[in-house]
Amino acid sequence: MMSTESFSIQTAQLRGVNALPVSVEVGITGGIPNITIVGCADSVVMESRARVRSAFKECGFSVPRAHVTVNLSPAETRKTGTAFDFPIAVAILAVTGQIPIDGLDRCLFVGELGLSGDVYTTRGTVAYARLAHQMGLALVFGGEQGCLPLEETLVCDNISLLREGIERCVPFSHLSSLRKRAADEEPPIEFDFADVIDQDMAKRAFLIAAVGNHGLMMMGPPGAGKTMLARRMPSILPPMNDEELNEALLVHSVAGADTQDIAMGIRPFRAPHHSISLGGLIGGGRPVMPGEISLAHRGVLFLDEMPEFATNVLQSLRQPLEEHEVRLVRVDGIYTFPCDFQLIAAANPCPCGHLGDPGHECTCSAARIASYQSRIGGPLMDRIDVLVDVARPDSQKVIAGEAGLSSHDMRDLLGSALEFRRCRERRSGSSSGRGIDSFGFSIDAQRAFETVSDRLALGGRAIVRVARVARSIADLEQSDAVTPENVLEACAFRSRSFG
Repeated sequence: MMSTESFSIQTAQLRGVNALPVSVEVGITGGIPNITIVGCADSVVMESRARVRSAFKECGFSVPRAHVTVNLSPAETRKTGTAFDFPIAVAILAVTGQIPIDGLDRCLFVGELGLSGDVYTTRGTVAYARLAHQMGLALVFGGEQGCLPLEETLVCDNISLLREGIERCVPFSHLSSLRKRAADEEPPIEFDFADVIDQDMAKRAFLIAAVGNHGLMMMGPPGAGKTMLARRMPSILPPMNDEELNEALLVHSVAGADTQDIAMGIRPFRAPHHSISLGGLIGGGRPVMPGEISLAHRGVLFLDEMPEFATNVLQSLRQPLEEHEVRLVRVDGIYTFPCDFQLIAAANPCPCGHLGDPGHECTCSAARIASYQSRIGGPLMDRIDVLVDVARPDSQKVIAGEAGLSSHDMRDLLGSALEFRRCRERRSGSSSGRGIDSFGFSIDAQRAFETVSDRLALGGRAIVRVARVARSIADLEQSDAVTPENVLEACAFRSRSFG
């Protein structure tokens, strides 16, 4: 192994949910022994010099007694994070001839370096793996708790392994074992709808919402079971396909969140507290990170006590609900995060929570009730398709421990409805016709819809959304045509004036 005057290897920098290629170029020159890092590196990247020196000493490598210049190219892009530790160390060892350089040009290195030379995984491993696949490279990383959609990855637990070449790194197979386990056995249901008693109307609303991926809002007094119902929504949703799984894995990996359940096909469920900030919900910070709506991508976002959220936080949901992505404009560019989620919200009808509750008297004035309900706002409510009242359950049924409709039964109903929808769309085309004609309304249903729309003064967006709910109800009943009964039921889930 002979030293060279310069050497470069490949690494990457996270930007949103994507990884951008970065070259680590190392040159040896005369002068005072030191390691200089250039290329718009932040303070965390600059600290890697101390970690590299300590790791070299602990692993028996020598720190070059020369001036080492490390250039992170392209230099105009700001470099952040600890993922540059490992590639900087590898490039210095290669340029000084302390490790073989064979095969290093076919790898993309990322990882944080410990003082003992151990290599730790960093957030965004899935994004790095996707970039490496696109570039035709093998990802080399620390390998702890990673779940990757690709198999072209190598694990290097300590930089001392590279003394004998890149071949000492072992292939990563963690995700393959998780997928095999998920295929062999169905994940257990932690929260079952059978535990929710005397809420048949609410369960039907959840089924309708799941068929068409509609936003749903529950309104009822405290203790009625709104949170119990919402928490059980993932138990009836179908497992994610490969495309959805990879998208969810990518977002969670970039956020540094746990990916074990996602890798097994379980849809995410996010329930942020009502004190969450705007950046925490839609994303932001430095570095820019995905928010709760992106972590709920391909899953469920539950907003409990919705009127208690800050008004600006709630209104920020309007565009993501329509476009299924959030765009954050910052000084250094535009960050885009996916956020195709199912919104479930819960609210009390008034500040005390007992408006309309036959068992308790409401103590709120009309002005307080109006002020409380207006916190959500009409434009956001207009984007929620299904609104259902959740009454307090019958105490005798709860005490007797009666079993309600279970998640298994509801999942079977949902599966049949989704299969019917796929067959119907193959027969007729999902976008045939214009307006509500594309939903397959019968003549009687169209007349009933015109009458109800005029009576409720529905706007253009509301008309389309009610039509979508009616179509979902028809699919749940496996009916090719939308009937007047379907229209009336859809309007019943829409007719409340709230906000």
